[in-house]
Amino acid sequence: MDAAPQPTLDEIEGRFVGLVGGRLSRDEVDRWAARWVMQDGLGWDDLSWWALNLLYGIDLPAGAGGGYLHDDDQVQLWLAELRKRRAA
Repeated sequence: MDAAPQPTLDEIEGRFVGLVGGRLSRDEVDRWAARWVMQDGLGWDDLSWWALNLLYGIDLPAGAGGGYLHDDDQVQLWLAELRKRRAA
């Protein structure tokens, strides 16, 4: 791993926003999140860890029929929940 600082909650939320807005692909977001989830020795607050783990695996297929395990509506709900928890 390079010496890039671990992402902030703003950056994690930005990945959700980019995905929902179509500026980032599910594959890009999954690879980005995987990098941070798999890296040892980092300290995360509960909300950041929750959100990061939702992004890790965001590209999982639903099955042989196509689509994703978590559809676009679910991703939008997660973004809304993240924002709700941040405001609390």
